[in-house]
Amino acid sequence: MAKDRKIDVVILGLLAHENLTGYDIKKQIDGAISFFWKGSFGSIYPALSDMEKQGLVKRKKADTTGGREKIIYQITKQGKDTLKAWLNDEKAANDLKYETLLKMYFGGTEDRSVTIRNIEIFEKQVKENLKILKLYKDNLEKVLNQEDHIHYYLTVTFGIETYEANLRWCNKAKKILKEK
Repeated sequence: MAKDRKIDVVILGLLAHENLTGYDIKKQIDGAISFFWKGSFGSIYPALSDMEKQGLVKRKKADTTGGREKIIYQITKQGKDTLKAWLNDEKAANDLKYETLLKMYFGGTEDRSVTIRNIEIFEKQVKENLKILKLYKDNLEKVLNQEDHIHYYLTVTFGIETYEANLRWCNKAKKILKEK
């Protein structure tokens, strides 16, 4: 696994549940995982290639239905061991990167109306994501008897509470900017 390349453990985690193509991996990342992690085809395919060379994943039989070859990836025992080692590692980088906050930080160089607009754009995105996360939460509450679903549920509830805190901050920030 490339040093600190987290896309590797994302891929290993997904493959630990089912065999997937690179395209399927991207779809899964763009789904529920996108609320806390991003991945592009430009990072997924090189990672798959490197992990295959390291013996962490292997190609399963190629499916040629429809004329296009599908390469399906499967996690190996070594890949499972690598995933488990990462899960047991006490270190975790929890970087916070919000471009809206970066704009807020430097917002003093522009009229407050620009900052308020940026907050409102952020607020709209948060509300849309919160709506989806609440739908996930409702669906997951029905299947909490499955181990993986408990973990998905806890991740989703973290997202909900974080987004709700973001909305509270948006309201306070807009109020302060409008008052002074």
